[in-house]
Amino acid sequence: MELPKDPFMLMSFINLKLRDYYSDLDELCEDLNIDKKLLCEALAKAGFEYSEENNKFW
Repeated sequence: MELPKDPFMLMSFINLKLRDYYSDLDELCEDLNIDKKLLCEALAKAGFEYSEENNKFW
């Protein structure tokens, strides 16, 4: 799956998937074959971090 390159679009895409289809980030990454560490690093560069409690990046 080709993920958006723009960090804001990426965050929006991931949060939509988390909200509508996945109970947590591990499940999303496993199902979509995404490297969780790389995803978190890419979003952290734009100032976003994952909240397990809220199951979203902000």
